[in-house]
Amino acid sequence: MIKVQSPLTAETIKSLKAGDSVLLSGVIYTGRDAAHKRIIELLAAGKSLPFDLKGQTIYYAGPCPAAPGKIIGSIGPTTSSRMDIYSPMLIKEGLFVMIGKGQRSKEVTDLIVRHTGIYFAAVGGAGALLSLCVKQAEIAAFEDLGTEAIYKLTVQDMPLVVAADSFGGCIYTR
Repeated sequence: MIKVQSPLTAETIKSLKAGDSVLLSGVIYTGRDAAHKRIIELLAAGKSLPFDLKGQTIYYAGPCPAAPGKIIGSIGPTTSSRMDIYSPMLIKEGLFVMIGKGQRSKEVTDLIVRHTGIYFAAVGGAGALLSLCVKQAEIAAFEDLGTEAIYKLTVQDMPLVVAADSFGGCIYTR
């Protein structure tokens, strides 16, 4: 397992290849369909975003409410292809890293290569186990969206697989 720290640098991203197993630590943000739609609307209106996208990591997840005494509830990945309609604009705005499950569109994987990004796959169905990697959680934006609000998470050793690398390698097209 390769240990990586978020925010990832271009140098770290270039060192990773499709199929590599990583343990991610650091700050990441969650975001699903409703949050992505709202971010795109803000960008289209020329308004500022609630956090800077440049160099950030977005995890396509909507955490379940935390049980008493827990930091966060189950936080499994959502299907990434649902975000493909929004991802091109976010990547062009400086988003480096995306985490989810499943294959991405050719347009998104081409942009990952062009902008030195990376797409990690998290194991679907393991949301309760992935929640154990979350050491801190707070709502960062769009609280009115409930579980689809954007959360700022601090994670430690979150197990992921490089699904699409910055050179065009992809585990789904081997």
